Amino acid sequence: MAQTFHQPASVDEAIAVLTEHGELARLLAGGATLVAMMNAGLLETSALISLSAIEELTEIRIAEDGSARIGAMRRHRQTAFESNLRDGQQVLSRAAAQIANVPVRNMGTLGGSISFADPAADYPPALVAADARIEIAGKSARRQVAAEEFFLGWYETALESGEMVTAAVVPEAPAGSVGVYEKLCRVSGDFAVASVALRLTANAGEIADLRIAIGACGGGPVRVPEAEKLLIGFELTTGRVEAAAECIVAELDPVDDVRASAAYRRLVVPRLLQKALNEAMDEASDQ
Repeated sequence: MAQTFHQPASVDEAIAVLTEHGELARLLAGGATLVAMMNAGLLETSALISLSAIEELTEIRIAEDGSARIGAMRRHRQTAFESNLRDGQQVLSRAAAQIANVPVRNMGTLGGSISFADPAADYPPALVAADARIEIAGKSARRQVAAEEFFLGWYETALESGEMVTAAVVPEAPAGSVGVYEKLCRVSGDFAVASVALRLTANAGEIADLRIAIGACGGGPVRVPEAEKLLIGFELTTGRVEAAAECIVAELDPVDDVRASAAYRRLVVPRLLQKALNEAMDEASDQ
């Protein structure tokens, strides 16, 4: 199949090319996943649309309300070391720092990762824990979708035909909050067997606010507000963590794959949750 290469200078130009070439057009961000799939013959394409020349996609902007707009072409390494992410927003930095290895973190992008929507990837649960919104551009307008509603299932997102991710918008986190990301994997840099992302605020030794998202245990990030309610307003005790973990595990839908069995994933999530909560409370008490 004949293939053309395009390097638009704006989001509007990229959308125009995407619309013109239809379903066989592919957006090229970092290329780590896309190029590998093309080389393996798993994807056909009539047009490659490089996003590397679109300046707005590479930027991070901090709004007056404290929210951070992270462009879709922001590299993992940049997010991992981003000093503008404050308090609980730092769950994104901690997730980015654990993605793959140095070459991939130097090359891979936020938008490319979340658009592929691998359930074992690091960004999805972190974005849900941070209460982020995904900014999407299409032919007629831009829209924002809550991260909880963006990841629909196995490698499926809320993106419609002719649309692309332009940014993740991370709201200002509560003052003094902490963002933590814990991940279990077979070897350093691998996709997660299971992961826990959370944003926690503590007050006088009690959990005042909490968002928890579980990764690699279903078609997308799993958040269980009922489990959070079992912890909010209380001191962190083993009994409460066990009750919250039981509530979460009941909502998981893990699979057996080359990394772990579903049963093993259900077994390790409570332990990862305990570790993440302990870490968050320790950090909160040091502030």
